[in-house]
Amino acid sequence: MAIRLGDTAPDFSAPTTQGDIDFHAWKEGSWAVLFSHPKDFTPVCTTELGYTAKLKAEFDKRNVKAIGLSVDSVDDHMAWLGDIEDTQGIAVNFPMIGDPDRNVADLYDMVHPNADDTLTVRSVFVIDDKNKVRLTLTYPASTGRNFDEILRVIDSLQLTDTKKVATPVNWNQGDDVIIVPALSNDEAAELFPDGWDEQRPYLRVVKQPG
Repeated sequence: MAIRLGDTAPDFSAPTTQGDIDFHAWKEGSWAVLFSHPKDFTPVCTTELGYTAKLKAEFDKRNVKAIGLSVDSVDDHMAWLGDIEDTQGIAVNFPMIGDPDRNVADLYDMVHPNADDTLTVRSVFVIDDKNKVRLTLTYPASTGRNFDEILRVIDSLQLTDTKKVATPVNWNQGDDVIIVPALSNDEAAELFPDGWDEQRPYLRVVKQPG
């Protein structure tokens, strides 16, 4: 069954390169980026895992934990770690789930038979601190993901969770935002006393709060 936005992320127990985990307990109080890669010892996956490791400080600032998965074993993951460090210049600093029985991959619908009936596609799930699924992305095996975009979406989600705003096209941290249409002008005036650019009654552009 497909996992949809707002669903509670399924819990699971699994072995990883950093020991056995229970997913909800492992991420308790944190956001998580759960992502699958098709296969160990493959080129695109090597670059993705190296780049994710380089983002650790950025994830930490946002209270986010990263965790990877493929249908390879933990032993295979461990054997691959040296290649990632040698070629990408950084050691993998997050757990990688070994899922040769596809227990987690099937739970999260990460195997798409019309693309490949055995390997996982490049799935991404952003899960908030209340275990709700906030973002899903699916890439083909041939295309590496843009993890800067995943950070950008997390910034948007965390901002819009606490402020009465939405983020426009191509928004980045610090850019102007949009006052949500549900907020009346009187209500908006209390929250945004410096005013806004009302391009249309439904399009009120304001400096990013906070």
